[in-house]
Amino acid sequence: MTETPHGPGSAAREFDIVLFGATGFVGRLTAEHLASRAAPDVRVALAGRNRRRLESVRAGLTGAAADWPLIVVDAGDEAGLRAMAARTRVVVTTVGPYATHGLPLVRACAEAGTDYADLTGEVLFVRRSIDAADATARRTGARIVHSCGFDSIPSDLAVLRAAVHAHEHGLGELTDVTSHVRRMRGGFSGGTIASARTQLAEARADRAVARTMLDPHALDPADSARTDRRSSRSRFGVDDDGGWFGPFVMAGYNEPLVRRSNALTGGAYGARFRYREVTDTGRGRRGALRARALRRATPLAFAALSVPVLDPVWDRLLPAAGEGPSESARAAGRFLLEAVAGTTSGVTVRSRVGAELDPGYDGTAVMLGQAALALAAGEGDAGRGGVLTPSIALGESLASRLQAQGFDLGVTTG
Repeated sequence: MTETPHGPGSAAREFDIVLFGATGFVGRLTAEHLASRAAPDVRVALAGRNRRRLESVRAGLTGAAADWPLIVVDAGDEAGLRAMAARTRVVVTTVGPYATHGLPLVRACAEAGTDYADLTGEVLFVRRSIDAADATARRTGARIVHSCGFDSIPSDLAVLRAAVHAHEHGLGELTDVTSHVRRMRGGFSGGTIASARTQLAEARADRAVARTMLDPHALDPADSARTDRRSSRSRFGVDDDGGWFGPFVMAGYNEPLVRRSNALTGGAYGARFRYREVTDTGRGRRGALRARALRRATPLAFAALSVPVLDPVWDRLLPAAGEGPSESARAAGRFLLEAVAGTTSGVTVRSRVGAELDPGYDGTAVMLGQAALALAAGEGDAGRGGVLTPSIALGESLASRLQAQGFDLGVTTG
């Protein structure tokens, strides 16, 4: 299946999509996905700071992608970023940590009225993006869409689709919602780890930063009504059906992002909406032991990442940004997230998002690539600018695209 953008103004700029960071590991995978899924008349350019490496990426692509133009620009070159943003309808970027490299590009896209998508899972960066660019993007119509990979499309779409299903079937509003990571096999990318370490270093140096990172409403619009005030529900325990659960490592980011989606709808998910994310660990004694181990290990891991004296150890042991596993290792990857949502009618809605793909690499490349194609095609809420979430900017259009790529998305009751 191939995709062609025919949205408004598609011929007004030189390119439909510029992929910035194409030479990184996930950037290469995203380039390969676009090369195989975008129609030949979709105008794509590859961007990065090293021409030789860009040429190497392009040489590995087939069809029309073998002739994609190259743009050489550095993440710190603000004039170059503004010029790049003005040439295209969409910029999609894999260049992280975003807290270090991302804000100038966000501002450039907001000012140029250019749609933007990234892979961030960084609370601090998105909060700063909102403060710096939301008003400008709303004025110019630019859709600044953060977190278009495993962080945080599965969580965001699952809850949106649960809310829509409840509304369309007369089940009322959502109340308590817990997203369970039912299955996950695969690694977190070097970029995700680098982003976490950057945030933890900032939090270590500044208590105000630490408070922002821990605020469950850190990404809410300033004028939003906070319905989810009791948001410290346990991420450890046992369900009514006997299944144990422990913390999910990305809950600290995904939970505020889903709350932002609800806030951007004016609280349409529900006046009693509450949200959390957990990882399933199984049943019985083994499930309980795994859940307890996860509860203890998760904060210890974050604490260890924040200790400066251990930085050389992590540099040796953990993948760096731009690095990733072999194709055979990624082939074993898979994930399934299910949002279990209570409703005011008393009926439970279950909304799942999954794929037989490595979540942090191949799965993320598909999600980012399809988000870019959807933005370029003018799909979703194309008339709404601002700093948005995937569900608010693209919603069911993105869900349909992912289903066409083999993702498992479904909503059931009971």
